[in-house]
Amino acid sequence: MSRNVQERSATSDLPVYVTLCAVSMVWGGTFVAGRLLADSLSPIFAASLRFLLASVALLGMLWLARVPLARPTCRQWLQLALLGFCGIFVYNLCFFYGLRYINASRASLIVALNPAVIALASWLVFKERLGRAKIIGIVTCIVGAGTVIVSRNPQLLAATTQAWIGDLLIFGCVLGWGMYSLCSRGLNQSLGPVQTVTWSILLGTVMLWLLAAWRGELSWVALRELGTPQWLSLLYLGVLGSALAYIGYYDGLRKIGATRSGVFIALNPLTAVILAALLLGERLTLAMCLGGVLILTGIYLCNKPFAPVAKKRIL
Repeated sequence: MSRNVQERSATSDLPVYVTLCAVSMVWGGTFVAGRLLADSLSPIFAASLRFLLASVALLGMLWLARVPLARPTCRQWLQLALLGFCGIFVYNLCFFYGLRYINASRASLIVALNPAVIALASWLVFKERLGRAKIIGIVTCIVGAGTVIVSRNPQLLAATTQAWIGDLLIFGCVLGWGMYSLCSRGLNQSLGPVQTVTWSILLGTVMLWLLAAWRGELSWVALRELGTPQWLSLLYLGVLGSALAYIGYYDGLRKIGATRSGVFIALNPLTAVILAALLLGERLTLAMCLGGVLILTGIYLCNKPFAPVAKKRIL
């Protein structure tokens, strides 16, 4: 009976796993797109444009589906504002500023720490149980992601004089995303992932545009000078990397929890390497393949349903 229940649970979670894998594939390309924009627009303006596009895409989706925006309560407004501040405002300022100091590979190596930070915070704040298999799985994911990234670009460990600034800023992304993942628990159940993502992105977008206007960084001249690759990068970041991917990730959070969803972030560098091999002809090395196996093993360990320990009968 217990085994049948576990098998049904694993089967019912399969669409969630597929969605989270797709989200990771999309996010694997955001570092490249962000790096492409880093030299064309100021970080604040780039982030503001990214989430303006995301806001338009989300509102368009709701309009096409004839789904009205929910009316949050006062408490929910505060929670949504916190999500917008941590996951949109802080995350993207750290993201775009960080990519001015370090390359995309080095940044993705730091972001690979996300599963460990989310799991640790879940354990500390929500007392989420971390079994031995989950801990081993998280560590395995991080080692695998590090192997993939370093084997692709060994020079990224040779830091420049200002690389530590970029490292700290990208680690700010990790902390901001951890807050964004964990503080959504109640809202995901009451408002649902689509409404939660839409409102948090709308509020975060307002924060970014207010800061950009205050600092005088709304440069329409720079906007007119953007080439086709930069516009495609913005569309990719806004529509795919924000609007659609955020909904998929939040749906995973609601259904399988923060720790089990968070480990899929380790797929980001692996999907980036695979796409580079398929589209750009880059060579796959044995170390990259080994790292990929470690990542998949870690995700399996974190999400495998284990049978509960049977109590010993007292004779």
